[in-house]
This record gives sequence, C-alpha cells and structure tokens, in this order.
Amino acid sequence: MRVAIAGSNGLACSIADAITSNTYHQIIIFSRAPKPQLSARGWQVVVVNYDEYHRQKLAFKLAGVSVVLSVISGPAQIALIDAAAQAGVRRFAPAEFEGPAALRPQQDALDRGKRAALERLQYYQTRGMQYTSFVCGILYERFAPGGMYASRIGLRSGIGAEGDYLMNITQKKAQIPFGTNGQPAIVSLTSAEDVGKFVAGAISLPQWPPELRMRGDRMNVSSLVQVAEMVRGAGFQRAQYNSQSMQLALQHAQAAQNIQQQLRVITLMATANGRFDFASPNLNSLVAVTPTRFQAWLQEAWKDR
Repeated sequence: MRVAIAGSNGLACSIADAITSNTYHQIIIFSRAPKPQLSARGWQVVVVNYDEYHRQKLAFKLAGVSVVLSVISGPAQIALIDAAAQAGVRRFAPAEFEGPAALRPQQDALDRGKRAALERLQYYQTRGMQYTSFVCGILYERFAPGGMYASRIGLRSGIGAEGDYLMNITQKKAQIPFGTNGQPAIVSLTSAEDVGKFVAGAISLPQWPPELRMRGDRMNVSSLVQVAEMVRGAGFQRAQYNSQSMQLALQHAQAAQNIQQQLRVITLMATANGRFDFASPNLNSLVAVTPTRFQAWLQEAWKDR
C-alpha cells in the first residue's frame, strides 16, 4: 500500500520510522521544501505546493496513494483533503493528535483549522473516502529537555518550548490546574514514538471509525509532577490554579497583548476542562503495540541531564 505523509517534522518522522520499520507499506513524504536528510534515510520526498492554484498538481502527485496521513494544518490541510478526494485516495487521517474533538469548545482558540478539516472530511466520507482522527492526548515530548521543539514537534503551535505546558523540569516549576470537581485535572498521554507505531498498525485495519484513540499513560497532573520530581530527585515549586485564577491570568495576558501567554493559559484551562483526557483507547486493543509508560520515558529522556 502506498502511504503519503504530509509534513516532515518530528511527529511525521516518527510515523514514517514506524511504518518503514514495522510494515511493508511504501511511504512518500510531502514537504514544502527539499529535505536531503530525509532522502538520505531512503525515504522518497516529494516537494509540494498547497496553494489552491496548485491543487491539480497536488492531486497528480497523490496518484496511486491509498492513505494520506496529515501532520499539517490550516488551509494547506484543506487543500490536501480536496486533492486527495480528487485523486481517489481511500483513507485520510487529519492532523489531530490531541484529545477527542467532541471535548473542544465551539469557539476554540486552539483550533488551527481542525474543525474545518473534519467538516470537509465528513463531506467526502459520503463520497467514499474514509477518515479517522488519531487521538493520543498529550505528547510526552512536551516534558523533554527543550520541550516539543527539541523534537521538531509543534513548531507552529507557539507553545512547544519547555515550560510552556504544566512543567518546566529544568527550572523545577509546575502549574497544577484543578477541574470543577476540585481535583487536579486528568490527562491521557502518549510518546511520539508510540504514536508512530499505533498509526502504522492502524493503516491496514479493516475499518476506520471516526476516532482511533491510543494511550501510553493516564494520570492526574499532580501525579505527573510527582513523577518528574522523583526523576529529578527534587521537589518542584507548584502553583495551583482553579477556574477563577486561570480566568484572571488570561485577562492579564490579554491586557498585555501577550499572545503566547494567552495560549499557555488557554491550554491550561482546556486541561482543567478535560480536553486531553478520554476513556476507551480503542486502538490499544486493535494493534500489537505495548506503549512506554510516562515514568520510564521521562527517566530515559533526562538520564544524562
């Protein structure tokens, strides 16, 4: 089966690695620019333009592709969906890789075109193109040295640096959001490497439901910080947030016109509201992947620090 991966960042590479290591599928990487370092790994890199005036060329480059796995967002992803439908692609997975879509608010500051992509895919599903959203919760890489950016993940998110979400492990500081039940929020988490393995295993499933949920671990954020404290051998400075204090922090960030801080607080609020947690990780039971638990992953990530 021919599989196109749209994107060339860290998560796209994790998916490509898993497919080439664990399956016989042929992959091609769609990138906006040449990537000699990826070509050197034996991967076929195809330079593409997602501008609407190049949709016909994009569809031509998708000829013979059965599955598209997207790790791009916004208008570029919409153009890719349209071109995939035009080229007769059978399956499309959009750039989701967070919590379930049903948990997002109607007015979502973290959307980045995801709602529009799902609506377009729902339209094309009635015309024979299957789709699924890969749900993985929070990526472990948020808590790596240097954050997600160090793994070239979330480069356009604005909040992928170390300390942008819940913990700055280097500085031994943590933020603990509490839900409306008065308890620390709960999150589901998965490593990028395991996301790649789950996605690779899902490509050949007989059917794709609207969501395929994977999970490496699940815990409340206070326990998450405790794991980091144990790994680093020191207590963290903790700041606790309820809905009122998070709303106040957001107002301060808005008054200062600090967009990055607004995104940090909004993501903290989303965590408190349960956006990154879910039940029934259905993909875990459908593919032969044993995911790494968070503590083991964190110990490995920080062992030489």
